[in-house]
This record gives sequence, C-alpha cells and structure tokens, in this order.
Amino acid sequence: MLPFAPNGTKNLVISTEWGDFARYPVMTHVVKSGDDLEEMMETYLMKYLQEGDRIFISEKIVAISQGRAFPIDEIKPSRLAKFLCRFVYKTPYGIGLGSPWTMELAIRELGAPKILFAAFCSAVTKLFAIDGPCDCTLPPYNHYAKLAPKKPDEVAARLKKKTGCDVVIIDANDLGVEVLGRSDKSIPVPFCRAVFKDNPLDQARQQTPLCIVRPVTPEEGERLTEEIRKAVAEGTLPEPDVKPAPAVDDYQPKSDPAE
Repeated sequence: MLPFAPNGTKNLVISTEWGDFARYPVMTHVVKSGDDLEEMMETYLMKYLQEGDRIFISEKIVAISQGRAFPIDEIKPSRLAKFLCRFVYKTPYGIGLGSPWTMELAIRELGAPKILFAAFCSAVTKLFAIDGPCDCTLPPYNHYAKLAPKKPDEVAARLKKKTGCDVVIIDANDLGVEVLGRSDKSIPVPFCRAVFKDNPLDQARQQTPLCIVRPVTPEEGERLTEEIRKAVAEGTLPEPDVKPAPAVDDYQPKSDPAE
C-alpha cells in the first residue's frame, strides 16, 4: 500500500471512459523560488512509481519554483489594473485576474493592448493561469500573486526524462480543470480533465501538489479504496519517507498596495 491517502472527502479511485484510475496525492515541503523540481521527484515520488503511472503536478509549484510568484506588497497596481479587475468574476476557489495585483502582473506579462483587447472580447478571465491571494491558498502564498508557469510542456518533458513517467502540469480547482503542459502531446486533454474533474489535490491547504495517477481494474479500485479507508480509520496508514513540516502563516502586511 502506498503511504498516501485521499484528501478530505475526495475519492481515491475515479472511473472514466479511459478506465479506472487511482489518484495518490503526495505531500511535499512548501515549494519556494529556485527549488529543483527534478530533486522533488527524487525525494517524494521516484521510489513509489511503477510502469504505467502518470505524474500530475499543480501548475502553482512550477510557477513558484520559476520565481513567478510575488508578494502583493511588492506589486504596485496601475490605474488600468485597478479599473479592469472590477469586471472580473471572483470565486472562493481562486481569485484569478479579479485583484489589482494579478491584473497588474497580466498587464506586465502581456502588455496593455492585449489585455484591453481581451477585456473588450470578454475573454480576459480565460487567458492565463494567473492567480492571487485567497483564504484557501497555502501560506505564504495566500499573500502572493502568481503568473502562469513558463514553458510548461518543456518542464513536463524534462520531468518525464527524470522519472520515466508521463507528466501533466495542471490547473485544477473545484470549478474546473485546465491542462497547461504535457510531456507528450499524445496524452489526451479530455483524459486529463476526466481524471482530475473532482480535483483530488483539493483546494485548501493540504500541501499536496503532486499526484501519482495509476490505472487499476474495477476490482483493484474497490480493494484499494477499502484498504485505505480501513487504514485511515485505524491509524495504520504507512508513513511516507519524508513528512514535510506544515506551512505556517506568519505574514505581516507592510501596507495596502492597492491604494
């Protein structure tokens, strides 16, 4: 039995038109700028992988490791950013471009003309995997704004070379799933969305940005689900080799950068 249990009320196994799959969420340390994703694969995943596995990775940790997450205190939103963000729908599961900080990052990344054109076409919320501070985000990133990861397909391909398994970089929340990067373009996007449609990494502070996705038969799925349910209830789930310290929210605001 792998030492990983489903998050909260999420199911371990999901049935799709491509078959049944077990999804094992893997806890890691709190990723920081400059962290080596290949080293993370070695530390947290490699010994548990087997042939046929796929690795799904939250796009957030890819972007953070690339230095593309910024404390909101360090972002000075422009007037345009403050104006445009008023028209973006905000949800409890991710603020997207609905804050002046994230809108400012989008403007800096792509330029005001492209953002204005997207706003005119009512598509500004669909352009980028940009996210900002919200209560459900893991500290300290509940006080950060984040750009989308750079070259996610290349990152996925590099991690496949390291692990020997296909890699998918995904942006999932309780409202939907977007595939940002794949190690192999033959991996169907609808498959990725189906496997992650209930967001098995969950949306709060579980600290599980990695997921081993393993094909199982219906019978294996039932057995695994029962084994893990029993192990969790009895407190006998095996401990992973590395149990990272929980995130701590010690953020001290300097000022209101949106003013």
